[in-house]
Amino acid sequence: MAKIQVMDENLANKIAAGEVIERLMNVVKELTENSLDAGADDIKIELVDTGLKLIKVTDNGVGMSKEDAVLAFSRHATSKCKSINDLFNIESLGFRGEALPSIASVSKVRLKTSDGKEGTVVTLEGGKNLKQEKSDLVKGTSIEVRDIFYNTPVRLKYIKNLYTELASITEYVNKMALSYPDVKFVLKNNDKTLLNTDGKGNLLKVIYEIYGKNVASKMIEFKGENEDYKISGYISYPECYRATRSAINVFVNKRAIKNSEIIRTIVDSYHTYIHAGKYPIVVLNIETDPVLVDCNVHPTKMDIKFSKMETLKDLIYETFSDYLKKIVFIPEANVRNYSVEEEETKEKEDTKEESNDENIIDLNSEVADTDESYEKKEEIEPVQLKLVEDDTDSPYKIKKMIPRGIVYKTYIIAENEDGMYLIDQHAAAERVNYEKTLKKFLNHEGVSIPLLVPISLEYPKSDFIILKSKLDVLEKLGFVVEEFGDNTLVVREHSSLFVRDGHEKEDISKIFDILLTEKDFDGKKFIDHACATIACRMSIKANDYITLNEAEYVLDELRKCNQPFNCPHGRPTIITFTKYELEKMFKRVLD
Repeated sequence: MAKIQVMDENLANKIAAGEVIERLMNVVKELTENSLDAGADDIKIELVDTGLKLIKVTDNGVGMSKEDAVLAFSRHATSKCKSINDLFNIESLGFRGEALPSIASVSKVRLKTSDGKEGTVVTLEGGKNLKQEKSDLVKGTSIEVRDIFYNTPVRLKYIKNLYTELASITEYVNKMALSYPDVKFVLKNNDKTLLNTDGKGNLLKVIYEIYGKNVASKMIEFKGENEDYKISGYISYPECYRATRSAINVFVNKRAIKNSEIIRTIVDSYHTYIHAGKYPIVVLNIETDPVLVDCNVHPTKMDIKFSKMETLKDLIYETFSDYLKKIVFIPEANVRNYSVEEEETKEKEDTKEESNDENIIDLNSEVADTDESYEKKEEIEPVQLKLVEDDTDSPYKIKKMIPRGIVYKTYIIAENEDGMYLIDQHAAAERVNYEKTLKKFLNHEGVSIPLLVPISLEYPKSDFIILKSKLDVLEKLGFVVEEFGDNTLVVREHSSLFVRDGHEKEDISKIFDILLTEKDFDGKKFIDHACATIACRMSIKANDYITLNEAEYVLDELRKCNQPFNCPHGRPTIITFTKYELEKMFKRVLD
């Protein structure tokens, strides 16, 4: 008897469900994407117990005929990909034909749909078609998924905490709302509204609904394009950031994706603007010819391969950098003006917030934002770039500041006609020294130091081949390196920026190790990091005493910098109290 047998369709669907339906979020994702592909502009997602008991997605799309409604649950049945040539020109979110049969094989499904000509209800359980009935002719589709994994209980063990699952679903729906601002999205869990957008096409308003007023008021619209890609969206002021990458939203032809290279490029563009380990809030829409991308990498279709990736990365980096350079980054002091009663209320609210994890959603709590409360939210106007007035005669981005004192041997107090300033003396000096050091390196002023006794380093053959391929990178960094034998490199000159006196072999070995361990070594970022480290070491520190004359010199030098508002590590150099804010604090003006 033959050992190899063809699986029956039900078994094959359950195996496929292991890849396609990993979490409750995957069910919501597949059904929502089907609604979007059907041309819906109103999508309602209802959950019961985070979807464990019920996931219901209702849309006003084109709907299906009776024949299509039944065929949709057959494996690899799809209307979006008809030939192999279509794989190279995918414009829909779904195309594999695996989602619906995979979902149906591990749950109880009821599909109600109408194309305006006939209405159909299809009921399935465990992938088996139980019955087909006629329904009303309301155009669109409603699909209910109940008791997920009821027939594969082992899979239930891998369902994470319901709070985590709900957070994952909410994050996905938020991304879809950002990608499709012209589609109305409603997300409910146990009849509590978690998201409700108006579908009027205002992306900034969707950002407001998701992240709140404070974030929406600190977002800047951007646009950029080259021959292959067009990008648009919003980026946050550097002072507005998150502790994780979750707020970096990337879409390719409206598809939400995860791509480490693009995220790294975005983070690199904020280099020197944001602390290490902090991440900006970004909505990045990438438009390109479908031929340049491959979505058929993983069943979830969130991983995507790009042709001409370097071209795209350069466009993102240059566009973001250009917009960030135009912004005035002097944050205003956040002046609170509460009454005694308001202070007591605020303290209670702060205590309550500190006792809860901000990333956890309480499934049993009352949600304040009902459908009615969403309608009452104020409108958000597009944020305009806050630019310094263009003065062709002045090379400075900051008006001259006159130092008036120093407090805690750390902060310089200065003023001009616009207001009062607090300047961190170390951060300011660090920015000045960083730009001077970087300029010196880029101008090749005293970068390389010849070694009296060359340093030889021996490596395994595999490492030697990698290093040999990166000799041009070392040359750009100020090193003169030659081959010596089969597995040995000889260093004859080294960079004064990266190598300390007396630690030459140790530091050179570390640099070579970085070249070996980092797949895509970023020479520019490496140089920036080295210049920032040197600038930090040579700058005045907190608690170092300086005179007012020395403080004035630091402020004048800071004004000359290309980016005087942050130190190289992303900390602000200046905080301002405007004259209006000062008068408001002292009750000289009233709101």
